[in-house]
Amino acid sequence: MIDWGSWRNQPILLGGLVLLGWLYGLGVGPLRGRLAPGEPFPRRRAIRFSAGLALLYLALGSPLDEIARYFLCSAHTLQDVLVLYPAAALLLLGAPPWLLDPALVRMPRPLGRALLGPLVCGGIFVVTVSGWYVPRLFDGSLRTEGLHALRAFLLLGAGVMFWWPLLSPSRLFPSLRPGARLVYLFAVQVALTGVFTYVLMADHAMYPTYEHAPRLIAALPPGEDQVLAGTLLSFLSSAVLIAALGLNFFRWSQTEQPGSRQS
Repeated sequence: MIDWGSWRNQPILLGGLVLLGWLYGLGVGPLRGRLAPGEPFPRRRAIRFSAGLALLYLALGSPLDEIARYFLCSAHTLQDVLVLYPAAALLLLGAPPWLLDPALVRMPRPLGRALLGPLVCGGIFVVTVSGWYVPRLFDGSLRTEGLHALRAFLLLGAGVMFWWPLLSPSRLFPSLRPGARLVYLFAVQVALTGVFTYVLMADHAMYPTYEHAPRLIAALPPGEDQVLAGTLLSFLSSAVLIAALGLNFFRWSQTEQPGSRQS
């Protein structure tokens, strides 16, 4: 059964997190004087970035990963949600503009606007999330270590792309205006309905690994576990999107008030 004190220490996971943290520390530390002379150390951003890395390790390296890979589809969905939303958002919020823009400035402006625009960002997010819930890909990632790591990497990338139009720290390719964010969030919510329905409404257990796994919770057979997974994916994703919609609607309404406009 599960060893609750066992945390994953595979090189592909720890190495990736350490490399990401080392590159960030190098950029905001020794290279800061070259990238942004006079800029102070971004303490708050560094805390957010570190929290994002810690959350990634919690999702992918804690016993939750063992439960997700070998026992419960619902645990796998929870793992995905942690990577897609809070972890990806914290990493993006932790990046100062002067750390990203020197790399982005090499990109032609029209190409950058297209690749980092809402249509491409939202499309990549929806296609990536939906694609990895196709039974053959999903179940294959449970059985193969390399595919499992690739899945986590691509989901994290898709999460960063999702948040970019909302939280972009870049001065070259900034986030959308509040009104446009509402349209973007609504479109993503509608587009995700397909994968929500696919997992939630299936009349059979789609993933053989969970169908034949030992029952970690006796009262939760494979079919009901899959329904719970679909419910979690739908509810938690919708909660994030609706909360973001509400916040951006409030900000948009504030900017539209007559007293908030400059004459």
